[in-house]
Amino acid sequence: MNGMTTGESRAGSTQRTWAALGGVATLRGAALAALALVEVVLFVILVSAGSLVGVGIGLFLLPPVVLAVRGLANLQRTLAGDWSGVRIPVPYVAELEGARPLQRCHRLLGDRATWRDALWLLVDSTVGLVLTFAPLALMLHGLRGILMPFLLQSSPDDEWLGNWYVVLPVSGPATAWAALVLGVAHFPLALWLAPRLLRWHARLAAALLAPTENTRLTHRVQHLTETRDDAVGSQAGELRRIERNLHDGAQARLVAMGMTLDAAVRIMEKHPEAAKSLLQEAKTNSARALQELRDLVRGIQPPVLVDRGIADAIRTLAMENPLQIETTIDLPGRPSPAVESAAYFTVSEVLNNAVKHSGADSGSIEVRHADGRLLINVSDYGRGGADPSRGTGLRGIERRLAPLDGFITVLSPLGGPTMVAIEIPCDFIT
Repeated sequence: MNGMTTGESRAGSTQRTWAALGGVATLRGAALAALALVEVVLFVILVSAGSLVGVGIGLFLLPPVVLAVRGLANLQRTLAGDWSGVRIPVPYVAELEGARPLQRCHRLLGDRATWRDALWLLVDSTVGLVLTFAPLALMLHGLRGILMPFLLQSSPDDEWLGNWYVVLPVSGPATAWAALVLGVAHFPLALWLAPRLLRWHARLAAALLAPTENTRLTHRVQHLTETRDDAVGSQAGELRRIERNLHDGAQARLVAMGMTLDAAVRIMEKHPEAAKSLLQEAKTNSARALQELRDLVRGIQPPVLVDRGIADAIRTLAMENPLQIETTIDLPGRPSPAVESAAYFTVSEVLNNAVKHSGADSGSIEVRHADGRLLINVSDYGRGGADPSRGTGLRGIERRLAPLDGFITVLSPLGGPTMVAIEIPCDFIT
């Protein structure tokens, strides 16, 4: 009995879940259908603004209308991702900031995404409207069938009851009750169709609103240009830092050591004790200069990273960190030196930030490889509330990762924990 009760309970739960998903999808389809009606109006306004470009008025009317179209298209992209799991990247390449009215119009009209957005307005207000409104229309039609027996009793001579309902001519009680049965059947059909039609609508949106291959190449060129400039600037800054550290640190100590040795040589015969003291000072300066050189080399490329790879280098970072860091590392080999270096210094910077700002006493690092990407998750169990926009550290990390097409994601709710996800495309070397 218990087994039957449990099975029946599960079946009922599945049915409720299926019905709930269908109901939610129906409401979402109705919202998209309403949005399609807005798109009809916006399409008319867009065509009107475009037709006025020749007389000058359109130069001022077209940009705000196109931006409104883009806003609506971006809303469709967001809804497709949130409601159907179909991710649609933003395809726009035209830069409008600081442009004059004529330049803005030229850039907007020269962007293929603008024309695809306009086509989407037309397609979504026709085909898209049918796809999204169909489940609700089925339900409304089903409701009409359910009401037919009651309407027949209240108005037996009403002419509209003689109309066809699906395949039935409603002319009396028997056919009215048959219409009720058909009307009830409309509801499960609508609930079954709604999620599928919603996904088809999202795929239709992706076909028109996603970037074309040319747009992807343009974005790629822009990204490479920006990351190249960042990489060159970062490299120049790093060289200046090394030069400054050498000049103010090791070089100054070596010059002082040379002067101390010269002084010791001059007074060695007459004042051996003073010469001995100077030699001891030179020895101390030599040790300090050597340590500074080691620190400098370690800042450029840590020996443990070069000799033993990213896995042991991250374990060393964890052991040397004041926090109690647990490491979980599963890698099939060593990434390229560029990836190793970027990953190492990124993890180092994230750990330094955790020590300075998190108030945590422990954390964890997980490193793995999946789908051609090096995935690193660094967490600390501190107070949370980290805001990347308030500091320059994240920007520096982004500049370090950008030339490799890597990126960083920070999740830090108030109360913690703070989680930093690092992803870098990579292949492994033998």
